[in-house]
Amino acid sequence: MSIYREYDIRGIYEKELNEQSVVRIGFALASKIDGEYVAVGYDARSHSPILFEYLVHGLNAGGKKVLDMGMVPTPVNYFTNYQEWDGVTPSASIMITGSHNPSEYNGFKITIDKTPFFSDDIYALGDECSKMAFPAKVKREVTKIDAVTRYIDFLVSEFQHLKAMDTKIVYDCGNGVAGIVTEDIFSRLELKTKGLYIEPDGEFPNHHPDPSEEKNLADVKKLLASDGDIAFAYDGDADRIAVLTHKNNIKGDMMALLYSMKMDKPTVVGEVKCSQVMYDELRRRGCKAVMYKTGHSNLKVKMKEIDADLACEVSGHIFFKNRYFGYDDAIYATLRMLELVYDGIDLDAELDKLPKVFSTEEIKVKTSEEEKFKIIDAVKILLKNPPLSFPTIKDIIDVDGVRINFEKGWGLVRASNTTPVLVTRFESTSQQEALVYEKAINDLIAQAQKSI
Repeated sequence: MSIYREYDIRGIYEKELNEQSVVRIGFALASKIDGEYVAVGYDARSHSPILFEYLVHGLNAGGKKVLDMGMVPTPVNYFTNYQEWDGVTPSASIMITGSHNPSEYNGFKITIDKTPFFSDDIYALGDECSKMAFPAKVKREVTKIDAVTRYIDFLVSEFQHLKAMDTKIVYDCGNGVAGIVTEDIFSRLELKTKGLYIEPDGEFPNHHPDPSEEKNLADVKKLLASDGDIAFAYDGDADRIAVLTHKNNIKGDMMALLYSMKMDKPTVVGEVKCSQVMYDELRRRGCKAVMYKTGHSNLKVKMKEIDADLACEVSGHIFFKNRYFGYDDAIYATLRMLELVYDGIDLDAELDKLPKVFSTEEIKVKTSEEEKFKIIDAVKILLKNPPLSFPTIKDIIDVDGVRINFEKGWGLVRASNTTPVLVTRFESTSQQEALVYEKAINDLIAQAQKSI
């Protein structure tokens, strides 16, 4: 598996991300950046500071100076692109993070000119690195910046109206980097909070920092039951959020519906895995709803293209351009959710008003890197003349894989951009129909696998 992925660079420390590969990555990236300064931060993994030094070597050798923000959440890293530091605005930022991956992994999320560096650009970078001579060391050009304090000050200032609100808040940082900023923000806003696993620890001793997995929410659910009105959980680098009430685990698409209630007819971008309820409800309210490809980089680029106010992924990436900068930030999303509660919105009551549908979680079908896109192409061909027993198709959306709209719901099959799997999801107004859609599409996948 290549370390050069669709949305970022990711691999195992020492085996794939080592001095040889990372210095080259820094040097190659330097040639893609017009300005002189690059802001770099890193997550809680024990090897992140080592990779930082390798990256600095490469960037400096390529003629760039580094603004060192130290250990930070990914949203703080993005935030630096919109700030001036002693008269300097960085032309790019690089976040060294393995996100929610196991502790031996690490990687780089890259932003150039406030835009994600991803997809074909990353693949081309990989080709360049493979042919490059190892760059010699030059004078170390690194300036420390206090991005954390600037970020905390900004959010505290933006949400002064929440000061001392009554709601009892519990949260779980999963020993990721969210805790670097949450405690200070909550304390300065005088919020009533109890936190779990706040201390960053790249070994993640308590549970894996992936709040989209139900098992990782067990501890915060227990705390919510005894001591809270609302709960939040964060992934390893704090760009993804889970929101829990006593009744609901609110997924990203339903969060978008709630957030949009306090916006004036926003344009909202959702990924292909989002519920049809979200799209239909937004349009019913007079908002513009746009379906697009999965992936935080894809959504940020689409938001910019159509000047959207909000975007979401089911997994908990939430992007605010409304009153913010347009990137995914779980800490900011926390405060916007608390703002809804402060404004008197009963989250559970609002969700209860929505049409009842039965949705599966993401179901992964194992395949190989070589075959996953070929299978999708084969499925598209089979759908032109589906079996007689196949449910009636209303239409097909092929913006990312295939999302097939049926009379009472939909089914999706798409190739993951980061792992050798197909991702499927099914939704219907009837649980029985959801199972019918699931079986019909799984049969089609099996047929496609045989045909390639």
